[in-house]
Amino acid sequence: MDVSLQQKTNNNIKLKKMKKFFISQIALLALSLFIVGCGGNDDDTVETSDDDPEAVDYVISGQITENKTLTNDDIWTLDGRVTVVNGVTLTIEPGTIIKALPGQEASASVLIIARGGKIEANGNAGAPIIFTSSTDNIALGQTAGSNLTENDRGLWGGLIVLGKANASLSGDATENQIEGIPASDLNGLYGGSDNTDNSGTLNYISIRHGGTLIGDGNEINGLTLGGVGSGTTISNIEVVGNVDDGIEWFGGSVNGSNLLVWAQGDDGLDIDEAFSGTVTNAMVIAGDISDHALEIDGPAGSLEGSFTLDGLTLIGNTVTENGEYADFRDGAMGTVKNVFATGFKDSADVELDNNEVSQNFLDGKIIFQNWTLEGADNTVFVEKTACLQNCDDDNDDNDVDEDKIILNPTFTERAANWTATGTSGGANTSVFAWTFASAKGAF
Repeated sequence: MDVSLQQKTNNNIKLKKMKKFFISQIALLALSLFIVGCGGNDDDTVETSDDDPEAVDYVISGQITENKTLTNDDIWTLDGRVTVVNGVTLTIEPGTIIKALPGQEASASVLIIARGGKIEANGNAGAPIIFTSSTDNIALGQTAGSNLTENDRGLWGGLIVLGKANASLSGDATENQIEGIPASDLNGLYGGSDNTDNSGTLNYISIRHGGTLIGDGNEINGLTLGGVGSGTTISNIEVVGNVDDGIEWFGGSVNGSNLLVWAQGDDGLDIDEAFSGTVTNAMVIAGDISDHALEIDGPAGSLEGSFTLDGLTLIGNTVTENGEYADFRDGAMGTVKNVFATGFKDSADVELDNNEVSQNFLDGKIIFQNWTLEGADNTVFVEKTACLQNCDDDNDDNDVDEDKIILNPTFTERAANWTATGTSGGANTSVFAWTFASAKGAF
């Protein structure tokens, strides 16, 4: 952390603490004078507590229904499902630490920014805003504790931001309930027609140890973006040790930059429902149980959309059982370019996993450009189809005997045009020097 900025933050904390101390002392003096003035017999007693009388102010639960600021002079606690409702703005100061209590299913601790609500969380490299578990021993003025690692997952929920932008939904619905939130909670709805919708700012945010189980096979992502519009700013985000995906987009048109995911349990970056924004400079570092670095799905309805991922560094390992570079499925559409990938096991691949996706590739709806692979070559690009030639039909893998699925060489052969071998490229990783992942030597 920058020394001058750290000193300034510490000074601010001290000043605010002194102010609280003097206010509390004045309040206690007034109370004592009141008791003496009232007299009373010797049997009358007044119970006092050594607890901080303002401690309750730092526990947040239920709905936030008026504008609120989380300051960096105390650690805040999320207790259960906390929602910033329509028309309300939650502001979070740089250097603020938010710890979330544990809880499963409907009682999981999670922060939701509902449609029409806003979050203005604008940290900086020296004083990032940190969301973590209540069991984390991180203290005020610190950017990391000492008792939790990237392998501590599922200790709370995560951060969910919902907006009014387009999403391609099943049955061409105009809105949908975000995964991980009970259908009875209407603040979990996302989608609409305002692609410039503004849900606020997330900048220099670290989200750690989340992904609480909501139901069988249903966990909360580290950062979930549902129908979030381009008026929203998403930059300098880190997700560490989440049970499910690191960051997942459900439709929307928001852009993002400088995103890092480390040691997720499922996929690093996950795209669904015709997300149409641009993500620049991102990094995924696989952990021991990680699945794909990228999982790319297409539209669920008739509305099409095309994303761009530009400038990616993907770091795998040979321990991860299911670790893969990327899986393109369910009508995926978009561009993935300027990628550096290293450290993956020999069996890892970049896969087009059915005929529909293969046809999208042939039709130019999926584009690959400038991939640099260390320890691999263009043969990692694998296409699963159900016939010798690419098919433009309605078949999918569920309709075909798995034993008859063969690998079509078209994808692999064409990959030679955009792949090279080397030891550099992809994201500018120096911008992640502020992260927990950097401090722990993850890259």
